[in-house]
Amino acid sequence: MPRAADWPRATEAARAGVVARAVDGDTLVLETGIQVRLVGLQAPKLPLGRAGFAKWPLADEAKAALESLTLGKALTLSYGGQRIDRHGRLLAHLADGSGRWIQGAMLEAGMARVYSFADNRARIAEMLERERAARAARRGIWAHPFYAVRTPEEAARHIGSFQIVEGRVLSAAVVRRRGYLNFGPDWKTDFTVSVTPRDARRFRAAGVDIAAMGGRSVRVRGWLRRYNGPMIEATHPEQIEFLP
Repeated sequence: MPRAADWPRATEAARAGVVARAVDGDTLVLETGIQVRLVGLQAPKLPLGRAGFAKWPLADEAKAALESLTLGKALTLSYGGQRIDRHGRLLAHLADGSGRWIQGAMLEAGMARVYSFADNRARIAEMLERERAARAARRGIWAHPFYAVRTPEEAARHIGSFQIVEGRVLSAAVVRRRGYLNFGPDWKTDFTVSVTPRDARRFRAAGVDIAAMGGRSVRVRGWLRRYNGPMIEATHPEQIEFLP
């Protein structure tokens, strides 16, 4: 029987539809032709016609897992933030007729990882909990090195990709209202997390003091880019998990 917590009560039920097919491990097409992106998830990617795009490991398995959960089923869609993305897809949480939360099931199976946005943060804490359990059990993607949690020293080798990086914040500072978490002694070459003044408001609202994070062990996720050294720009507090 599904747990009561499986259905995202915090979001507003708004639409329903029958699933015609899966595009990949995090996108569905309803019988109406509407595309639905499972908000809060990133499943292994398929090329989908993109020239030069290499299929990610376990992409076929993730698509098959989503199909087994949803194909031909009537699902309820609910929303916890921005409802439509730039591609015209609905950004929704999904539940089947028994109340099973599809995002939760994909995370528990290790067929996706949490991928949140500042304008879509509903249920992220619960999603992270399910991701942690799957990773600890080495289910699905968590048994493959492509999806390994990186150290700060490894970050430079993964510029241009979405990564999860775990380490100890050596120092934290706010300079001209921008927050910085430094993971090494040289901010010009070492891994850093940056928070803009605008985004810092979300951290303050969540009770997170960026300047007080020095010495804390954290797990941070986001797109790695090069700004001096490797950097992740954190736009919302759910990108950073505090570790014991």
